[in-house]
Amino acid sequence: MRQALTATEFNFPGQTGVYHGKVRDVYSIGDLLVMVATDRISAFDVVLPKGIPFKGQMLNQIAAKFLDASSDICPNWKLATPDPMVTVGVRCASYPVEMIVRAYLCGSAWRAYKSGVREICGVKLPDGMRENEKFPLPIITPTTKAELGLHDEDISKDEIIKQGLVSADEYAVLEKYTLALFARGTEIAAERGLILVDTKYEFGKYDGKIYLIDEIHTPDSSRYFYAEGYQERFEKGEAQKQLSKEFVREWLMDNGFQGKEGQKVPEMTEEIVTGISERYIELFENITGESFDKADTTNISERIEKNVLNYLATR
Repeated sequence: MRQALTATEFNFPGQTGVYHGKVRDVYSIGDLLVMVATDRISAFDVVLPKGIPFKGQMLNQIAAKFLDASSDICPNWKLATPDPMVTVGVRCASYPVEMIVRAYLCGSAWRAYKSGVREICGVKLPDGMRENEKFPLPIITPTTKAELGLHDEDISKDEIIKQGLVSADEYAVLEKYTLALFARGTEIAAERGLILVDTKYEFGKYDGKIYLIDEIHTPDSSRYFYAEGYQERFEKGEAQKQLSKEFVREWLMDNGFQGKEGQKVPEMTEEIVTGISERYIELFENITGESFDKADTTNISERIEKNVLNYLATR
């Protein structure tokens, strides 16, 4: 079985700190961030016990592609990708909210709606909607950014501004960027025969400007439907064929796990891990339209360290 990178402990020249997130390890070097997309996988805000081979590479390369494809909309943090699992960029002061945008009623929003909820993050929803139904216009349903091990919490635009998390003027810019990025992602997805259903964006500030940070339009942060057959499945009330991490959540839920206290993560057999890896490769190839070129996994940490050091030496 291929190796998976689940932990990193680098010490780069000039390093001033490191943050270990759910799936990414972020190293600070002056005004630079070295973000390593590990093979860890999380669901329901819980990091699962086994890594998924090539997952980090896929997410990093998808994010790099979409950051480049949207750099005319707003500035973003990316400077270079010196390794298949690494992006280096400018260090921004991040906003403590995630901008989630939804074009269809599904996932957690549908689960809430089905239970009787008719307002999500201050956005009122009409009665009579069905699962996977398209909204007249995309809606923004922000969340707070939780620390590792804690759950992100839904929050309204009004509460964000009232609590001083983001100023009214800056929130207007985040909203504008969010909708424009989503429109661009929707266009690119349509060219691939896909529907961009929902996604999240994170922003920060650098040198007085608002920057797009972190990943965008990856299957970890986004949900895609296949366009072909969408309408027919919707009319019949059938599940949509989709590209997202939802299949992992569904496997967990089918085995009695939703991240709640007292619940135990089901056993991740080699067969399960390999299956998830293969699904991620399918996601990569469908989203990008490119064949996935597996990087050498003989010694991932050594490879990353060498590539990052070479990049830093050229700056």
